[in-house]
Amino acid sequence: MRLTVHLDAFDCTHPMAFAILWLDKDTRQWSREGHHGLDLPEWGTLRVDGGNTLMCGPRDATPLCVLEGLDLKDRSGPFEGETGRAQCCAERGRLLMTGHWHVQCVDNEQAQPEHGLFAAGEEA
Repeated sequence: MRLTVHLDAFDCTHPMAFAILWLDKDTRQWSREGHHGLDLPEWGTLRVDGGNTLMCGPRDATPLCVLEGLDLKDRSGPFEGETGRAQCCAERGRLLMTGHWHVQCVDNEQAQPEHGLFAAGEEA
């Protein structure tokens, strides 16, 4: 299952800061598909802790963002339109930024990516 998640409403230097992310529930990876004013790497790994989804970098287990209440282990969800609070600190040493996450789309298809590249860094 792959989710399209929109992060926005962060109180930072860019009032229109946002990111569009693909979260792959099966591989526990995410990729950044679009963004403005929110500094996140192109991809990373996902962890679930206490009903929250932790977005980590590609080579570091330190969370960049915590999507509160987005539980990837929940068999009944997530669902389109679901929302919650996001806590992000994309740059080490910066203050925590609070915003919101919103599930835009839930894709239950098991399709293979066109070029075999999803958060892997190289073509398969």
